[in-house]
Amino acid sequence: MHAGILSCGGDVPVRDVADLMARHRVHAVAITRAQLSAPVGVISDLDIAAAALNDRDARAAQVAATEPLAISADESLRRAAQLMTEHGVSHLIVLDAADGHPAGVLSALDVAAVFAGVR
Repeated sequence: MHAGILSCGGDVPVRDVADLMARHRVHAVAITRAQLSAPVGVISDLDIAAAALNDRDARAAQVAATEPLAISADESLRRAAQLMTEHGVSHLIVLDAADGHPAGVLSALDVAAVFAGVR
């Protein structure tokens, strides 16, 4: 898991989200609303690519096609891989087991690293 979570509001221009991803070298950003602790969406690098082709002036919430799936930090890596596979996503929001607030992001590459014995 990558500790911490990059997020933006749903009204943020897609170009700004692309800049955030490029600067931080990440493949997904959570979409949040101020009054909610859990993300309401996830915008992925593939969502950005689609926007670059179709609607360069779109907002994050308009192009976020990735389901905001979450998993508790105390769940197993096997369960995380199962969720990713079942839902066809490559990122899960990891929620703190004690308070349920977002604690980080688990990517398919994180799963691959553990599977390969790199982590």
